[in-house]
Amino acid sequence: MNNLAKQTLAGLRVLLVLTVITGVLYPLAVWGLSRIPGLQANAEGSVITRDGQAVGSSLIGVDPIAADPANDPWFHTRPSALSKDPLGPGDPSSSSGSNKSAVNEDYDAVIAERRTLVAQREGVPSDQVPQDAVTASASGLDPQISPAYADLQANRVARVTGLSTDLVRALVTEHTTGRGLGVLGDPAVNVLELNLAVQAAR
Repeated sequence: MNNLAKQTLAGLRVLLVLTVITGVLYPLAVWGLSRIPGLQANAEGSVITRDGQAVGSSLIGVDPIAADPANDPWFHTRPSALSKDPLGPGDPSSSSGSNKSAVNEDYDAVIAERRTLVAQREGVPSDQVPQDAVTASASGLDPQISPAYADLQANRVARVTGLSTDLVRALVTEHTTGRGLGVLGDPAVNVLELNLAVQAAR
């Protein structure tokens, strides 16, 4: 057998072995691990269901739209850089930040406009609006907000839904997660889960 034929057979053997490992065994191993209790929800996209129907994912922030903006019953996510409207909503099928620096004049103007709009919506002075209420996340699909932003919205949500402010604030606290391992990141509130809790309490 000449050298070319030997190299061809060796290459085919390597191709066959790698195909079995990376195309069959590895996917099966990953699929098997995803079936382990406690990991399955993450593997399936962390879908949240109510009454047997999928209502969203805990990993993707979708800003709800109020039928009547003057009587808005929803907690809102961070704004999206891709939205035509300063406060959103964004398109959950697209993910991107603004890529503008903090010293960009256009970016500063958008931040100022958002701050004014949020302050008007919540009925508070502009200096009480937290930073994450006016800045978009890098993905534009951040599912979480700071406890400060959730607390800012609590009075409006309580007034529109007819729930007591104490109950709404208790729901915010209940849906606030702490720092990872006690030190990583900041406390956060998942907006979808909180809105669902408010709906269930009405």
